[in-house]
Amino acid sequence: MRIRKLVPLATLPGPLFNDLCNEITVEEIRDALLFKKGDTKNDLFYLLEGEVVLQAEGLVIEVVSSAHESAKFALAHQLPRKIDAFAKGVVRFVRVDAEKANNPPALEYKEESEMVVVEEEIDENSGDWMTILLKLPIFQRLPPANLQKILLALEEVAVVKGEVIIEQGAEGDYFYFLKSGQCEISRKPTPISKSIRLAVLEKGEIFGEDALISGAPRTVSVTALTDVTVLRLDKNRFVALIKKPSLVFVSYEEVAALRDEGAAVLDLRPLDEFEQGHIEGSVNVQFFSLRMQLKSLNRDKPVIVVCRNGRISEAGAFFLLKHRFKAFILKGGMETVVEASKEESVESRSETKAEVPFQVEESSPMPEERDAGATPNEQFLKLKKENEMLRRTVKQLNDRCSKLDEEKKQIEDRFATLSRHFEQLKHMLQKLKNNT
Repeated sequence: MRIRKLVPLATLPGPLFNDLCNEITVEEIRDALLFKKGDTKNDLFYLLEGEVVLQAEGLVIEVVSSAHESAKFALAHQLPRKIDAFAKGVVRFVRVDAEKANNPPALEYKEESEMVVVEEEIDENSGDWMTILLKLPIFQRLPPANLQKILLALEEVAVVKGEVIIEQGAEGDYFYFLKSGQCEISRKPTPISKSIRLAVLEKGEIFGEDALISGAPRTVSVTALTDVTVLRLDKNRFVALIKKPSLVFVSYEEVAALRDEGAAVLDLRPLDEFEQGHIEGSVNVQFFSLRMQLKSLNRDKPVIVVCRNGRISEAGAFFLLKHRFKAFILKGGMETVVEASKEESVESRSETKAEVPFQVEESSPMPEERDAGATPNEQFLKLKKENEMLRRTVKQLNDRCSKLDEEKKQIEDRFATLSRHFEQLKHMLQKLKNNT
């Protein structure tokens, strides 16, 4: 069924998809408007047959054909509508309530041995790799606009048996989806050690995101066990379209509330750092062995991932999200916990020492102890004031960065539109020259 392959309808389990289909009908028009600029009705329009012309102020921006991959996405779904959509000849289409398509009820999962699968099974023999991709947990959390950009940007690469796709120690450059074949994940504990097989990747799995998220070199190698085909997405698009919308950060103060709900805390730092100080009740797990810890975790409870500064935690949280866990990242890592513990020790220095969830070895004097020209209370007030000023400055800088990012996006969108207009004008000019 063609409707089943539309995005994001392809991600809906059978019962929800059937309910949605009962509410929609196939419509047909000829040489007429589907919608016009400024419309605000929250419908998604999908082209089933024919061609639709997208235009702004009478200038053609794009012609969408039902035979093209882009027809799997809703036509110009932003509200209010920024362009007109005009049927070129006879056009058949469906309209879907955007709220029901983008925000379906929570999916139900069942656990089988080491895997968790959606209750509606995917027919991997169908050859529809796009449906398989969109069924993955990470992609089910993304907005439709991101999915469209991702699918249009994916690059297909053929790899022969024995070829190394990812090499341990290399810089991260691409995120991969295994379209066909098998790959081996291996790791060398030391440069002179033999490679140890960690896992085998099958058709429909994703890999290569760890280094893109953490910024660290590749920690494993991935080698083709058979002739394979992969789809890859470059680092910049992965960060903007997948990483940023997927990861959720929490403050040190919010960790306590999540732990009251039964959240597990995984500390990904080296053992020696963990032993020097850690959050009470946390478990030390090396990142490369995180896969082996999955069976010991409860998917019904949140998981908080921590490391030294938050970078490795991002890769760990993404891995957990891939396996359908609700993962959070301690913002700033354990460095923020150390600072918080120092502040608590200053506040309670004149009182009975209370038990805190993080233990810090005070092997060197605190900054206020080195300043003999002021009382401890004066030093504390000065530090507190400076800390508050720094927080305000950081907030202002973050707000400014967000504003600049939005302005940059608007400029890029405008530039893309002007570029299309320029190419169309060149084409029209060439046609006029040819006719004269």
